[in-house]
Amino acid sequence: MEFSQAVIVCLRKYVTFSGRARRAEYWWWALFIVLASIAVGFVEGTINGFTGENVGLLNAAFSLATFLPGLSVLVRRLHDTNRSGWWWFVALIPVVGLIILLVWLVSSGDQGPNDYGPDPLSDDDFDPRGGGGDDDPLHRSNVPSVRRR
Repeated sequence: MEFSQAVIVCLRKYVTFSGRARRAEYWWWALFIVLASIAVGFVEGTINGFTGENVGLLNAAFSLATFLPGLSVLVRRLHDTNRSGWWWFVALIPVVGLIILLVWLVSSGDQGPNDYGPDPLSDDDFDPRGGGGDDDPLHRSNVPSVRRR
């Protein structure tokens, strides 16, 4: 999954809390949020001045618009590790909760179907040579695979 494809998928699944999300989908979305927040902050700073005292309406609107898709991709990512979406509340525990959530977000998803749906990386949809084309939303990479000894 590529950057633009992940952003489009997350926006299309704006409030879809069912199913599973691959690691790439979640982390590309997180990168998009960081880059877009920087851009919105820069635009707002240019308009209002870079004093740091102004409440940013543009930034607030962007955060509000991306909160639900961000939460839904987080829940789908937890589903991929066979955890309920309610586990995101573990992040409310100071320090330890964020570390636990981060470990879950970077860990591999379950192979095969789990309680939340089919495996988004099933062998049926994956061509190890990197094929699948641009229209295949489940291909991993265009980089050819290398045999290990």
